[in-house]
Amino acid sequence: MGPVAPVPEPLPAPAFDAHTHLDMLSEPVTRVLAQARAAGIAHVITVGTDLDSSRWTAACAAEHASVYAAVAIHPNETAHAQASPGRDAALAQIAELAALPQVRAVGETGLDYYRDNAPPAVQQDWFRAHIEIARSAGKALMIHDRDAHEDVLAILLEQSPPPSVVFHCFSGDAELAKRCAEAGYVMSFAGNLTFPSAANLREAAAVAPAELILVETDAPFLTPVPNRGRENAPAQVAHTLRAVAEVKGMDVAELCATVMATGERVFGPWRD
Repeated sequence: MGPVAPVPEPLPAPAFDAHTHLDMLSEPVTRVLAQARAAGIAHVITVGTDLDSSRWTAACAAEHASVYAAVAIHPNETAHAQASPGRDAALAQIAELAALPQVRAVGETGLDYYRDNAPPAVQQDWFRAHIEIARSAGKALMIHDRDAHEDVLAILLEQSPPPSVVFHCFSGDAELAKRCAEAGYVMSFAGNLTFPSAANLREAAAVAPAELILVETDAPFLTPVPNRGRENAPAQVAHTLRAVAEVKGMDVAELCATVMATGERVFGPWRD
């Protein structure tokens, strides 16, 4: 990964980064957040992938008013967590973190059939358990779905998820976007939407209702054009938001306002 990407031109209105990993970035959190504010990004959701990073995200969100946390055992980490500290112990700790006021989502959880870090049956069991935690805590459910669309949708249908469901780094096509929209699921688009090869993601964003769209970085990964190859950071979501606005034929400021309203509906009231 190359050097940190330069801060984009400021957006005309505030927006936010719906999914990032502040603990994985090379620069200090205070600097990352200052750069985000300079680009018009008022808030970020920093996301845990195991117990250690989930604890870190909760602590970070407690320290910074513009940061919110999501906590979970990532599907690729489930087999490791099942070995130590064990399924029930790990899930109990996630549930405890999920109850904290600064934690606004349970995630990222879901299914990843692209990698074979954990058997599908193990991933599915943990996904179901995370859905129950989110529902019990009254928090949004943040989904990681990679090469597993049908099973993810089937489990959601079976398990009665909480009212707010977000498909992080939406990876489907226009048909999947329509199915998600029918169910009321929110689709969060990352920087890969700007890649020349990602026509399917732009087609999905085009048909997704604006009020069911969020934008994210998934930093430090998936840095959007024109900074692909550099380290991603929350400020870069400004590029993705502009790309989504272009795809949808929307004014950028209008999309900023829509995204902020959706974020508040999904994750709860902003703190500042």
